[in-house]
Parts: sequence; C-alpha cells; structure tokens
Amino acid sequence: MIKKYWWKLLSLILLLYAVTYGFFVYTPDLPVVHESIRNLFYHVGMWFGMFTMLTVSFVYSLKYLKGFDEKNDRVAIEAVNVGLMFGFLGIFTGMIWANFTWGAPWVKDPKLNGAAVGLVIYLAYIILRSSVEDRHKRAKVSAVYNIFAFVLWIIFVLVLPKIATNSMHPGAAGKETTVLPMHMDSSMRTVFYPAVIGWILLGTWILQIRIRMSKIKDKIEEN
Repeated sequence: MIKKYWWKLLSLILLLYAVTYGFFVYTPDLPVVHESIRNLFYHVGMWFGMFTMLTVSFVYSLKYLKGFDEKNDRVAIEAVNVGLMFGFLGIFTGMIWANFTWGAPWVKDPKLNGAAVGLVIYLAYIILRSSVEDRHKRAKVSAVYNIFAFVLWIIFVLVLPKIATNSMHPGAAGKETTVLPMHMDSSMRTVFYPAVIGWILLGTWILQIRIRMSKIKDKIEEN
C-alpha cells in the first residue's frame, strides 16, 4: 500500500513543510518585497504546477492526434482543468503579493497581462469543447486548438515578458533580480524546491482523481 501511494504522501509532507517552515526560514531583507518574498514558495510553486499540467495536456493532445485514442484526449482535457485551477490560484496569490509590494492588486505589467490572456485562451478551450456535440470531432478540434494554445501561452507568459523592458517582474530584460531560483538565498532554496515538487505532485494527484471521475461519468452516461 505504501509503495503504491508513497508519492501522494510525499506531496502532503512537502507541502506541509513548505507551508509551515516557509514562514520561519531566513529570508534576506530585499528592497520593496521585504517579508512578502515568502509568497515565492506558494505563488511560484503553484505556477510550476500549472506549467506541468499544461505541458502534460500538450503532450497528450499530440498523442491523441497520432493515434486518436480517446484515453489521451481525456488526459489532455483534465490536465487543462487542473492547470487552470493552479493558474487562478497563482493569479490570486500574485494579486495579494502585488498589493503589498506595488500598492495595487493589478498593475500594467507584461507578465500579469500575459498570464491573464493565457488563462482566457485556455478558458476558450473549455468553451470550445462544450460547443461540439460529437465526441470524436470534439476531441480532434480540441487537440489542435490545445497545441496552438500551449504555444501562445509560452509566448505570452514566458517570451514576451522576458524581453519586455517595462516589466516589474523579476527577470525582465535588463532587470537584475535576487528572487529567481538560481539567484535566491540558499536558505530559501531549502523551502522553494520542496514546495515546487509538492505542488507538482499534488497536481498529478488531482489529475488522477479527475480522470477516474471522468471515466465513471462516461460509464454512467453509456448505461
């Protein structure tokens, strides 16, 4: 039993560790962010979970178009659902962070706007699926859309904010930072990396549950 579910237990342990120790671990007193830098363990960790789920969805959409196996389509849609959950949680925690550091929950920033556009693109994916009744046609159209959605997401969230010169987020063009993983204090890494792994494992866990629920729903409808 433990061998089968060890990674679920690990997810809970890592997240409990991050949530508790994240409030006590030493963090450098950086300008502007100060103690709010601790949100890095939660806000950024959730976004790692989101990126993982959207990447899984992208891969399974490709797999569906290769063999038209409905199992792959099921994984693709459920991964998007989990990814959107993490995405909205990331937006929410980001707004709280922005309110403390920039004085407003939403400011004119390429990364914030790009994230919002990206979420809208994936919400359109959900709407698209619900508008097509034939399940085979729905799966094919959705898979093609999902592939383009992932590419657009990368452009809006990773590429454009990275080259923007007016972004307030760390890591923008010409902007020095000490809060990105490769530059953060070593004490913060002891919480950040376990938190990221914990969020990703939690997303995988939720994805499995949603896939099972989807299978049960289909069987009920067939009967």
